[in-house]
Amino acid sequence: MMSLNISTPALLFPAISLLLLAYTNRFLTIASLIRQLHTRYMENPQPQTLGQIQNLRHRVRLIKDMQLYGIISLLLSVVCMFAIYAGYNLAANITMGLSLVLLIISLAYSVREIQISADALKILLADMEK
Repeated sequence: MMSLNISTPALLFPAISLLLLAYTNRFLTIASLIRQLHTRYMENPQPQTLGQIQNLRHRVRLIKDMQLYGIISLLLSVVCMFAIYAGYNLAANITMGLSLVLLIISLAYSVREIQISADALKILLADMEK
């Protein structure tokens, strides 16, 4: 089994922090879009607006999951550091592995959210080209 030192899980701190900041920015942008769509829909209900709202609802759910897995990954990195400090090498290896798995899941959700966002933009561009 691999031996960890305390700086190994600490390497995840800046990466995860930057990811969480990017996820938060995505969330805030989508929240703004949802508010705009809500106002527009209340003034003039259009069927295509409902499709956009469903798309945004799905993206918000993905971003929430991205943030959740990223935060738990960061938490497990801290637990790993504590385990290393306390001399619990097996626990440190397990929590580090779980932290990395959760980070991978968070990134996979991010890829999916980007795909959905790009698909929505393609639909809008196709409408404009008609």
